[in-house]
Amino acid sequence: MLAERADGLVVSDDKALLDLDRVAAWLAASYWANERDRATIERSIEHSYAIGVHTPAGEQVALARATTDFASFAWIGDVVVDDAWRGKGIGTWMVQTLVDELRRRGVPRFVLGTRDAHGVYEKIGFAPLRVVDVWMEIDDRKNRPNPEDVTLRR
Repeated sequence: MLAERADGLVVSDDKALLDLDRVAAWLAASYWANERDRATIERSIEHSYAIGVHTPAGEQVALARATTDFASFAWIGDVVVDDAWRGKGIGTWMVQTLVDELRRRGVPRFVLGTRDAHGVYEKIGFAPLRVVDVWMEIDDRKNRPNPEDVTLRR
């Protein structure tokens, strides 16, 4: 267990506790991962640092994962909170816990992408890229975002 809230929710990095059926359903309904099949989702979790938020009864209510070398860099992705649990600060708490744990392990740099949750991540310390022109990408996803898909909260 990495963290616990007063309401009994816990953050764990024990992958054995992850409900992969639930995770696959969440990601299938997302705008960023709806083209991933179950095998791809399982492989992504296997090869990254994944955490889940669980109720005292063991129900998983959220997931976040980081693709990281545990030394210099982490890409945070697949941050999702079950619809019934949104609006309770779980996403912010979960990602803050993830960042704190990776910082504890020595990771100094984090990035993520979002179309619509900038305010959530700003609470944790994320900001727009300082020098956008140094970043490049290859993005072969069918659901690659267009600039007009992004809702900035400034």
